[in-house]
Amino acid sequence: MNITVIGAGAWGTALAISLAASHRVTLWARDAAQIEAMRATRRNQRYLPDIPLPDNLELSADFSAALGEVELAIIAVPSAALRATLQQIASCFPLSNSLPQAGERTNEKGVVKFPGVVWVCKGFEAETSLLPHQVAAEILPEGFRRGVLSGPSFAQEVARGLPAALTLASADEEFAQRTAQALHHACLRIYASNDVIGVEVGGAVKNVMAIAAGICDGMGLGYNARAALLTRGLAEITRLGLKLGGRPETLGGLSGAGDLILTCTGDLSRNRQVGLLLAQQHDLTEILRRLGHVAEGVYTVREVHRLAQRLGVAMPICEAVYRILYEHIPVAEVVAELLNRTPNNEFQ
Repeated sequence: MNITVIGAGAWGTALAISLAASHRVTLWARDAAQIEAMRATRRNQRYLPDIPLPDNLELSADFSAALGEVELAIIAVPSAALRATLQQIASCFPLSNSLPQAGERTNEKGVVKFPGVVWVCKGFEAETSLLPHQVAAEILPEGFRRGVLSGPSFAQEVARGLPAALTLASADEEFAQRTAQALHHACLRIYASNDVIGVEVGGAVKNVMAIAAGICDGMGLGYNARAALLTRGLAEITRLGLKLGGRPETLGGLSGAGDLILTCTGDLSRNRQVGLLLAQQHDLTEILRRLGHVAEGVYTVREVHRLAQRLGVAMPICEAVYRILYEHIPVAEVVAELLNRTPNNEFQ
């Protein structure tokens, strides 16, 4: 399969490395200087400096050329850039099915051939609170088959060839099954699903919980507290996911509970690092500058806060993270309030 990975950050690069063993893969980045440096060193020095790029992995800074023969486009950009990236893709495949223009790819009947599109970003769109599949529905014409790839996966480990398991979800079940099978290999197990909402909600909100887990660990509250936090955090994710139309088994699966466990406990988690540094009373601006990478939970929590209020979903842990980040309430004060909440029946 001809695959183009759009976005040469850590996760995009890791996926390109992992898939290049079985497919013809092109990795695209907007920064031409970055692509030239990667060609020269066969490394992504900024994001994965210790991992060599396969010799057969093609690199490009030309968007149209990178999509020239593509069968599957994997979008590996931050959530904030998803809409613009989808618009770029759509512009490369005009809707003129009867009279193809110069440079358009057509089949033997002269009909424009659309590639499959899969995104790996995790979050809600700022201000609109839309999930990625809702953004895609506004941008991509009907001819594009589409889905989301998500689950517990640190880029560095995938790039090194260590085992991981992900979920590929699409409302088009045949597309989900076929694409999951095509991308699946011994070190990257991929399961198909048709619960796009559940997969996307789990992937988005777990980043907020990882910030909370980092705060918990940074304050030295112990393993008992962390276990309680993860369990109650999963309850919050499930409440929101069900309200939006997801299924409980999805939220308890790889893209829900699995991703939550990894991101809240693994030292490679950027969102957990944010929480650890907040517990040490570092300023958020300085934390993000120090990380040098996008920590999606910082932005996701604003949209989760809006959604929870609008939909009447109780999400006290997410609310606590929101108050720390955007109302600038001291961490110790917010944690004390959270711990002193009146207890409820567990499953209400």
